[in-house]
Amino acid sequence: MTTRFVTAAALSLWALAVPCRAQPAFRSGVDTVRLGVAVVDKAGQAVATLDRADFSILEDGRPQDLQLFTPAGAADTERPPLHIGLLFDTSGSMSADLSMARTAAVRFCNMLPRAEDITLVDFDTEVRVARFGQADFPRFVERLRNRKPDGWTALYDALGVYLDGTSFQAGEKVLVAFTDGGDTRSVMSYSDALTALKAADVTVYVVGFLENQGAREKLEQRMRLQALAEATGGLAFFPGTKKDIDVAYEQVLADVNGRYLLGYVSSNQANDGRWRKLEVRLNRTDLKAAKIRSRKGYFAVLRPEEAQAARP
Repeated sequence: MTTRFVTAAALSLWALAVPCRAQPAFRSGVDTVRLGVAVVDKAGQAVATLDRADFSILEDGRPQDLQLFTPAGAADTERPPLHIGLLFDTSGSMSADLSMARTAAVRFCNMLPRAEDITLVDFDTEVRVARFGQADFPRFVERLRNRKPDGWTALYDALGVYLDGTSFQAGEKVLVAFTDGGDTRSVMSYSDALTALKAADVTVYVVGFLENQGAREKLEQRMRLQALAEATGGLAFFPGTKKDIDVAYEQVLADVNGRYLLGYVSSNQANDGRWRKLEVRLNRTDLKAAKIRSRKGYFAVLRPEEAQAARP
């Protein structure tokens, strides 16, 4: 297990560096672009029987040559390593929901034994981060259970710390955030957090506890949390009861285990750091009503001279 405490000064320096650094996002090498894809039918049920020929990928409207394909439900040995991240809100405003959130988080991680590690970022006024291997699972549970609700909410800083600390990880990265939103402390802004997510190879699932908020604040936080998840091809849930949490838990678990993994080498070899819009399509006329969830795009690799020019 590794543990790190993040100071406000470090967060300030990190936030200032975000616009200037080359975007690593979404590549497991110089040339290969990889993405996870979930497909559900009009009834909301996962479509798990597709093969390589059923998919097309467009980058900025241009068809790409699909070169890597892992089917949904493939054996663990056929899939890349899985890294789990948890953003766990322990601020004072989570007092009423902390017990339910803690139980759901432990249950979720316990049902993914194929995960190589768990990165836990628990936050309130401060942000704390620790990484646990599978052998450290009891310590992970103990740390989660020992946290008491207190302080303000540094959600966006916690997200930034997670992304910065896991950028080196290769394979599938899944982040589940348990929070009531309503950031009241972060150095990092919402727009910077959203941009950082778009630049990162991670699928985000949000479990938002908004029942104790006023109507206006509830709507605002719901929209923001949904946008964070949807930018990565993930999902957002807003449970009001324990039953709702169980439904969210089952859906996230099914989504993680049922995603297709696609990869291609971009026909656009310009290293200009620009945003590339992605679209995944199905080549099956019988699945016109199906819904596809995946990343909306990625940032191209930035040439060193361009990165240098961007620094103040």
